[in-house]
Amino acid sequence: MKQASTFALIACAALVSAQAQPYAQCGGSGYTGPKNCVSGWTCVYSNEWYSQCLQGSGGGATTAATRTTTTRTTTTRTTTTAGGGGGVNTGLTTVVPASSGSTTLPSARVISGTFDGGMIKYDRNPKVCQGQTETGEKDAMFILEAGATIRNVIIGPNQAEGIHCRGTCTIENVWWLDVCEDALTLKQSSGTSYVSGGGALNAEDKIVQFNGRGTVQVKNFYANSYGKLVRSCGNCSGNGGPRNVVIDNVVARGGGVLCGINTNYGDTCRISNSCQNSGKWCDRYTGNSNGSEPTKIGSGPDGSYCTTSNVRTSC
Repeated sequence: MKQASTFALIACAALVSAQAQPYAQCGGSGYTGPKNCVSGWTCVYSNEWYSQCLQGSGGGATTAATRTTTTRTTTTRTTTTAGGGGGVNTGLTTVVPASSGSTTLPSARVISGTFDGGMIKYDRNPKVCQGQTETGEKDAMFILEAGATIRNVIIGPNQAEGIHCRGTCTIENVWWLDVCEDALTLKQSSGTSYVSGGGALNAEDKIVQFNGRGTVQVKNFYANSYGKLVRSCGNCSGNGGPRNVVIDNVVARGGGVLCGINTNYGDTCRISNSCQNSGKWCDRYTGNSNGSEPTKIGSGPDGSYCTTSNVRTSC
């Protein structure tokens, strides 16, 4: 009888350990962990990459403890190959996922390979956000090396530059709670970067600052209270192009245009299956490389540099 009881206890412990804990991940593309949540918690779909254990209607008062740590600047490397997110449909959501904890860093974290944040909220401590004052890469939350991927991350308000990509990068299910200067800065010399899923809130100016060349694709993304979704740099030193912006299945509320491009450098913006609640789609500029304020030459689709397809204002 004692032996049978021991076996029963072991089996019970194994069952509990195989269940996802409160606020933990319980599903998503590439996820191999437990998919059933502990009693009283339900696995709730957020998008194709991430589902999370949230308290169900019959759950108790259990809550997850917030995890707070401080670490030195680190470079994260994995053997996982960064994938091309362009072919993946994450599913658009306008609700910020609940965080699974929080952590602060004193300086930017450098990412090489693939980094999955598990829906932890990351922020800088001490605070480096200075509003629209120009800062730089050192005041970012994450710095991605060429070809790197970051996914399932929430970025807090105390950083200044969000994510900097030194080359092409893939951003999957990343949320900016309160954009400071810019959410994402692209420095690639060529190729395509992908922003798939996720969203950004409270961007006084730009969400994506496109300083490099090549293409950025923004798909299944949510923007709320912002200046511009994507802006080609209008007055960078050594400025040029072309820069191509592809926007698909985006919902944008309470903000400005979805893209600002420099037609004299051959920039293009293609918007499809998207909603901007004020009907603001494109601004066209004459860019320069001397630091002067670029001249705005027009707004709206022109059938050449800026085109739209299946767009709406009811969202």
